[in-house]
Amino acid sequence: MSMRLESIWTEYQSSLKAFLHRKVANTADVEDLLQEILIKTHKSLQTVTDSSKIKPWIFQIANNTIIDFYRKNSQLSKLTADDLWYDEQDEALIIKELSHCLLPFIKQLPDEDAKLLIAIEIEGMSQKDFAEQNQLNYSTLKSRVKQSRKKLYQLFSSCCEFSIDSKGNIMEYQSKSGHCDRC
Repeated sequence: MSMRLESIWTEYQSSLKAFLHRKVANTADVEDLLQEILIKTHKSLQTVTDSSKIKPWIFQIANNTIIDFYRKNSQLSKLTADDLWYDEQDEALIIKELSHCLLPFIKQLPDEDAKLLIAIEIEGMSQKDFAEQNQLNYSTLKSRVKQSRKKLYQLFSSCCEFSIDSKGNIMEYQSKSGHCDRC
């Protein structure tokens, strides 16, 4: 049974972690919940008789663990700004700090792509405003933004391995050693 648990955990651990990150903001809580799910899986694995039902079963454990986590936390105290990993005032600061990480990559793009991404992604200009200021058709600009983002993604992926959740948020990343001097 131990070997089976290891293979199941190897197969689903990263998906479970991404699932938890979508539901829980604090990374330390995610790690704690992941360990709790592992323990629950180990304790009850023998109850699953159909191997095709492992995935929904393990994700149901994860979902119930998240519900229990929030129930426990709501009974202990009401959610305050200190419980959040950031507050709204910090969001602009976080975006500004992260922009310094993106700029070296963006500046490697062709000038037209770089100008577009800096205005929209870094400076926060709306796509409609950018289209008007540069006398571009809005739908044409949306297509160009998509292509520029794709080029930027290709630069990232040549430098780092990363996983993205369903909303496009980076969940984990790891530099490809020796392949990148931009990170």
